[in-house]
Amino acid sequence: MQTVPVLGVPLALTDYEHTMDWMDETIRAEERGYVCVAATHTVMVCREDAATREAVLGSSITVPDGRPLVWAMNALGHDMPDRVYGPELMDRFCARAARDATAVYLYGGRDRAALALLVANLERRHPGLQVAGGHAPPFRSLTEDEEEAIARDIDASGAQVVWVGIGAPKQEQWMARMRPRLRAPVLVGVGAAFDFHAGLVPMAPAWMQASGMEWLFRLGREPRRLWKRYLRYNPRFVGGFLVQWVRHRMSGDPRSG
Repeated sequence: MQTVPVLGVPLALTDYEHTMDWMDETIRAEERGYVCVAATHTVMVCREDAATREAVLGSSITVPDGRPLVWAMNALGHDMPDRVYGPELMDRFCARAARDATAVYLYGGRDRAALALLVANLERRHPGLQVAGGHAPPFRSLTEDEEEAIARDIDASGAQVVWVGIGAPKQEQWMARMRPRLRAPVLVGVGAAFDFHAGLVPMAPAWMQASGMEWLFRLGREPRRLWKRYLRYNPRFVGGFLVQWVRHRMSGDPRSG
């Protein structure tokens, strides 16, 4: 799959259908991989944190979840019509999974009650969906024994896709660390999709999503948790990408910067 490097992170030139096709093909071939769903925050953390950078660069596919990343890819001369938004990817694939009897596992959520809401909503929205299991981990770091127990639970469930909703960059590092231990062919990190689909947090209005202002809506809803992510990293992303874009215009190489 062709990629476009944005500030050092290779973003796939793909859409929902091709991403889901890759997931299905990986399952059929009994291969193993993981998908990172990247926002501008993810890209910027990769520049600061070696573990996150290694995890994202080690993914099978990294898709642009944030609309500014789509704009950046297009500014570098590519045709990326839309983003691959994590919550939408999860919803669309669950519809396909219900049709094709693909078993899924849900790893994440605020707590057991939130996870139960998520399961109920997904099963109601997608009749026939096989939720093979789920686990809402504590917010602290897990011990080796705890991670081993989780790996055994996921393997025992027979799930073919593991949806991971523990937030970036934690989920990217978790997928990279757990990928060798798990038999499930596909892992996908989707962050806030768990809260959205559980009905705990509203999504931004469509016009804010389309205009790239979703971050402002989320910041207004959860300022204490998200202020650092957006007010620190958004300006850095703009500045960093402007440097890449200028170098690209001068050299014709999108990797510049």
